[in-house]
Amino acid sequence: MPHQKSWAEPWKIKMVEHLRMTTQEEREAAIKEAGYNTFLLKSDDVYIDLLTDSGTNAMSDRQWAGLMMGDESYAGSRNFYHLEKTVQDYYSYKYFIPTHQGRGAEHMLSQILIKDGDYIPGNMYFTTTRLHQELAGGTFVDVIIDEAHDTESEHPFKGNVDLKKLENLIDKVGADKIPYVCIATAVNMAGGQPISLGNLKALRELTQKHGIPIVHDMTRVAENAWFIKMREEGYLRKSVKDIVYEICSLTDHATMSAKKDPLVNIGGFMATNDEDVYRNAQNMVVVYEGLHTYGGMAGRDMEALAIGITESVQDDHMRSRIGQTLYLGNKLADAGIPIVKPIGSHGVFIDAKKFLPHLTQDVFPAQTLAAEIYVQNGIRTMERGIISAGRNKETGDHNRPNLELVRVTLPRRVYTQAHMDVVVESIIDVFERRESIKGLQFTYEPEYLRFFQARFEPIS
Repeated sequence: MPHQKSWAEPWKIKMVEHLRMTTQEEREAAIKEAGYNTFLLKSDDVYIDLLTDSGTNAMSDRQWAGLMMGDESYAGSRNFYHLEKTVQDYYSYKYFIPTHQGRGAEHMLSQILIKDGDYIPGNMYFTTTRLHQELAGGTFVDVIIDEAHDTESEHPFKGNVDLKKLENLIDKVGADKIPYVCIATAVNMAGGQPISLGNLKALRELTQKHGIPIVHDMTRVAENAWFIKMREEGYLRKSVKDIVYEICSLTDHATMSAKKDPLVNIGGFMATNDEDVYRNAQNMVVVYEGLHTYGGMAGRDMEALAIGITESVQDDHMRSRIGQTLYLGNKLADAGIPIVKPIGSHGVFIDAKKFLPHLTQDVFPAQTLAAEIYVQNGIRTMERGIISAGRNKETGDHNRPNLELVRVTLPRRVYTQAHMDVVVESIIDVFERRESIKGLQFTYEPEYLRFFQARFEPIS
């Protein structure tokens, strides 16, 4: 893929937050105290924080102004109605339920739609999504195309569904055992890889034939839309806003972690076109989240979210957003660092198997590499491999994904190109001493979502 020409951010800096620089000795002590898990590091010990793009974005002056317009009424806040209309206008869904963040929406939708013994096909798993599906009695089935599991493949839409895999599952278990197909846009675990509208339309035709709805994990739908604009024939002259609306219109239900695309620090929602599902969710939200007109969010946060949705679909914003990711990814690739290709949306994903070929997956190369990148220069990244994949609920053995990745995730509107240059130099320094790096072993392993809280120690 040819390198993109120079780009510049469509914003200027109005306020700064000072960062703390640490010594290598301080970082070695910090990572040991954190059990070699970057999630357990204190933020004060981190220089450049690329752990996640979830809730770490910089809000605009318009969003900050919106906070001052918060209506904190317990019921019927005007911010709720503004947000509801924004979701309908920009995302097409008829009904809307606010939640404290995306996993609240995942929980409700899974409990409403899944029965014990069901199968839920999807274009690669996501950690919290799959857990909610399993807790509701379902079994996740991966139906993403094979290219998504190959870091070297340059397929432009590695988030696509393999329709033959899905048809085989329908033939095997029956459509009545498939409550929905779960589609993520800009598939996180594949490296931020998009699904094409052509594939989504073909999927829609197949699912309608069998009476199976589509659930849309729309956390990064605008980023996916940008790749459609750039890579799919017939969409170059269409706006991100129009492409986002078209994507959503091909699905029936949606969950949104608003901490990503919509540029806020907290919040989410569930959306649907099915009135019965909506009424069930209205009943559930008051039990688990809050009243149906705030769902765990303050009025001011709903206002900032409504404004953030409008900013997230602006072409200039998305050109800058994806441009920074491409800048970082191309610099790393040019230096010989093995990364997922093509470069995805919200971060650059390092292939830890190729980076540390002397480490087997049983000693957690991606977890090890994330810890080493932190020690090198205070840069926090995260593991997306065997630790994130968890254990098989029947055998107790590790799930062993083909992809063993370190995610270098970029918050929106936060860091400059100079920060990206420092990141590249630091990762190159680790690469040059890679043969001396040893793996890790567990000292503590939680039952659920172990990557958040597990602790490790270096193997002898």
